[in-house]
Amino acid sequence: MQKTILITGSTDGIGLATARKLVAMGHNVLIHGRSAAKLAAAEEELEALGGERRIESYQADLSDMAQVEAFAAAVAARNVRLDVLINNAGIFRAPDPITKDGLDVRFAVNTLAPYLLTKRLMPLMSESGRVVNLSSAAQSPVDTEALAGRVKIAEDFAAYAQSKLALTIWSRSMAFSLEDNCPSIIAVNPGSMLGSKMVQEGFGVAGGDIGIGADILVRAALSEEFADANGQYFDNDSHQFASPHTEALNHEKVKEVIRVIESVLSELTTNTEK
Repeated sequence: MQKTILITGSTDGIGLATARKLVAMGHNVLIHGRSAAKLAAAEEELEALGGERRIESYQADLSDMAQVEAFAAAVAARNVRLDVLINNAGIFRAPDPITKDGLDVRFAVNTLAPYLLTKRLMPLMSESGRVVNLSSAAQSPVDTEALAGRVKIAEDFAAYAQSKLALTIWSRSMAFSLEDNCPSIIAVNPGSMLGSKMVQEGFGVAGGDIGIGADILVRAALSEEFADANGQYFDNDSHQFASPHTEALNHEKVKEVIRVIESVLSELTTNTEK
């Protein structure tokens, strides 16, 4: 059955590799990127694969929640149904790690943007749909003051690891709070040190085969193996569903992280509407 699948951060790396596989399988693929030039190049490459499917492209800077809102609205305006949302876009290092809204860019792009996008696109998705969130083996306890933008994190890796645990936390929390007719939400570590631009820039190494990451995202999006995986965490380093970081199982910490996420987004989206 042909599905409609949105992949954020799909102009290179694991995102583009996943898009290639899904297009080759005959699915409608909605791609996203921050750069207009890279987005156009990716769309041209995917169109060249041929077949009876639809390619759509969307440009948005996910560090800006106003652009995330506009992105979601644009997708909803062109699609009455979305079968799979793959929140793949992520950032490890940036020349200026603080956004115009005073947030750490890792929390903005890796945690807040996918949360907001998922919430806004949920009405397009049914109980057979899936939200696949790109987590990481790199996870560390979340400083909610940093998540709220009130304190700065000095080290790139620490900010990245906290943002990925915050993503894993909200994935589980949102999954378990949804009604029965809502899509499954699954957090996936696609594999450590795969050869994405982020790994190359962040660690100065070539990294492993990004096809490993693309393969698990396709499985998570489409396979029966993940049909009943709502709220679970899949660790592709160990090739199995696994227990998340202990902080994701701490009820009080989970409530605090969700409270801060909702508070920050409420303030930003309210300010945008004024």
